[in-house]
Amino acid sequence: MILDQIAESTRRRVEKQKLKKSLEQIKKEALLKPMSTDFPFEQMLRKKGMSFICEVKRASPSKGIIAEQFPYLDIAREYQEAGASAISVLTEPEFFKGSDRYLKEIADAVSIPVLRKDFTVDAYQIYETKLLGASAILLICSLLEDRELQLFQETAHHLGLSALVEAHDEKEVSRALKAKARIIGVNNRDLKTFTVDIRNSVTLRKMIPKEVLYVSESGITTPEDVGELYRNKTSAVLIGETLMRSPDKKKMLEALGRDCHD
Repeated sequence: MILDQIAESTRRRVEKQKLKKSLEQIKKEALLKPMSTDFPFEQMLRKKGMSFICEVKRASPSKGIIAEQFPYLDIAREYQEAGASAISVLTEPEFFKGSDRYLKEIADAVSIPVLRKDFTVDAYQIYETKLLGASAILLICSLLEDRELQLFQETAHHLGLSALVEAHDEKEVSRALKAKARIIGVNNRDLKTFTVDIRNSVTLRKMIPKEVLYVSESGITTPEDVGELYRNKTSAVLIGETLMRSPDKKKMLEALGRDCHD
């Protein structure tokens, strides 16, 4: 399965990073950074109406290269000007052609929260994320044991980072709730077949208590999709390819949000 390949590649990447800078050193550096307890990523998602997490993504395993030209700073600034609540930045280099540099520069260039979109398999990456300037980190249930899920969340929160805990099915949602996740994201993409169905988010919504932020991810392409999710009490949508392929991201974002009214 592709997720297993990405996870293995990520483990190798982390081990190489540890040779450059030890866990003890990166932990020390991260703990010297300001420890805000405001959790701006969560604050933005709690605002009234649908929140949009707009993704800066160059490529994906299912679609290949999405953006041949990739002026990532311009894209991030355009998202902010268009009214994005937060920006998601892919940092996985092999399968998504991402880079830590993209994240660091974007976090410095915008004033809205930034999510590090990567495949967290080691606590080392959480300290890395803090040093790169992100406000939030992604934790994928299917990559982590229950103990890791709990520990990684606690580590992130201790550093002032929010954790978006991603689930794909009822079992993983239950695990996220057991780990006391404050933000649960449901991925509408089946990672075995790569098929997408936003009904996955609609169906699983009923499992999530109202105090937990709820994010729908993947396959959201039309105003009708966003409207349906909004009426189903979804807190935020994470949208990548649809916006990345749009020549006018502000206009596209306005169109996507047109059905988000009571």
